[in-house]
Amino acid sequence: MLYRRFGRTELQMPVFSCGGMRYQFKWQDVAPDEVPNDQQANLEATIRRSFELGMYHIETARGYGSSEMQLGNILPKLPREKLIAQTKVAPVADPNEFRKTFETSLSYLKLDYVDLLGLHGINDTETFEDALRCLDVVRSLQEQGKVRHVGFSTHGSTEIIIKAIETNQFDYVNLHWYYINQLNWSAIAAATAHDMGVFIISPTNKGGNLHEPPARLRELCAPLSPVVFNDLFCLSHSQVHTLSIGAAKPTDFDEHLKTLAWIDRADEILPPIIHRLEQAAIERLGEDWFKRWHVGLPSVDETPGRLNLHTVIWLRNLAIAYDLVDYAKMRYNLLGQASHWFPGARVSEIDLEALRPVLQDSPFRDRILDVLREADQLLGGETVKRLSQQ
Repeated sequence: MLYRRFGRTELQMPVFSCGGMRYQFKWQDVAPDEVPNDQQANLEATIRRSFELGMYHIETARGYGSSEMQLGNILPKLPREKLIAQTKVAPVADPNEFRKTFETSLSYLKLDYVDLLGLHGINDTETFEDALRCLDVVRSLQEQGKVRHVGFSTHGSTEIIIKAIETNQFDYVNLHWYYINQLNWSAIAAATAHDMGVFIISPTNKGGNLHEPPARLRELCAPLSPVVFNDLFCLSHSQVHTLSIGAAKPTDFDEHLKTLAWIDRADEILPPIIHRLEQAAIERLGEDWFKRWHVGLPSVDETPGRLNLHTVIWLRNLAIAYDLVDYAKMRYNLLGQASHWFPGARVSEIDLEALRPVLQDSPFRDRILDVLREADQLLGGETVKRLSQQ
């Protein structure tokens, strides 16, 4: 395993972290005796395998159902001096409620303290303001020795992420950034300027469902697998410290571990793959569109009907360029189904003609409505719920 300094926390963070949202029994709290023995045995085997590999960072959240409670049966048995325990609690308007929720997390984990506490889901102005209200409680928890370092996780816009970073109140950030979605690079740069740890959320799942890649993507990423290519792409940037592996079973780490042998050769192996990926996208999308499709697009809040123009067109592009149709369909049909986690409507839900006035800054203003119709025809289907809602 390789390790990187996790910003001003000074923790030596493994470049792969063990995420805790795939191996739990339920997405809701359950009584301990409701967890089947084989389910608990699988979780414990996954955590022990993580430790054997030097992946000492175990990351979970209050919102991950039975994950914390099940982890509480294994984490106290591990060497505490090696364990980097992280949980996340959603900020709320009432700081006392936040404190109670954190105390529930700590009691489930059966730990005296967590190394990292993340304010879960600073995704918009409201959750940002709630997070600031909760910081006094967090500082109190730090003084009591129950929390070592504080950060935040986000599915929000780059602007919201940078706004939170610029408060200089957080030691690290969990965010999305990977080959197919590099939008948050300026947020990573801001975090680096503030000496914050940078944790990439679910690069395999959110980066294209890379555990089940289409044949076209496998061919374009050769000789690497799409999983290894994406891991290597992220870790070739020193500003990125760790990638979350949402393991459902012990063997889910295996493909990711192949990345370690390539890290010192990233400058050699990545450029030809990236060139192939870019040329393949240009071949199907056209060079001008590939390079400039995003220019001048209004934000969700600026768009009639709150259509998430950027996300809809981005998903349509991925489906066409790389055959990432299943991934794009899944993400498209999440829009509007989970509040600030996946904001914006789908194309079928709005009056497209009402968009014309807000498209004037786009070099493709005369084409975008047709592109949106195409996207809905290609990707539309039944609405999809977040895992935590299922």
